[in-house]
Amino acid sequence: MLVNKVDHVTTVDRVAERLGQSVDSIHDVALEMDTEDSVIWVYGAGEDGVLAFTNFGIETLVELIEIHKDSETCTLADAA
Repeated sequence: MLVNKVDHVTTVDRVAERLGQSVDSIHDVALEMDTEDSVIWVYGAGEDGVLAFTNFGIETLVELIEIHKDSETCTLADAA
């Protein structure tokens, strides 16, 4: 039997602060992620919802950010 062992999530604001990224850039990269990548929306009373990540989700996000940086570097090099 599979048991989900997530005991906490970290909000997009805190993840952006930790990674030195803007919240908007984190949102842009997270658009490529699914719930299987451990990204979720957290809803509270009267809130629109907050994007949040498990530890695995943060690891996945960091990998995607690196891929985006590499692709931007390649694009800039090709343009030169």
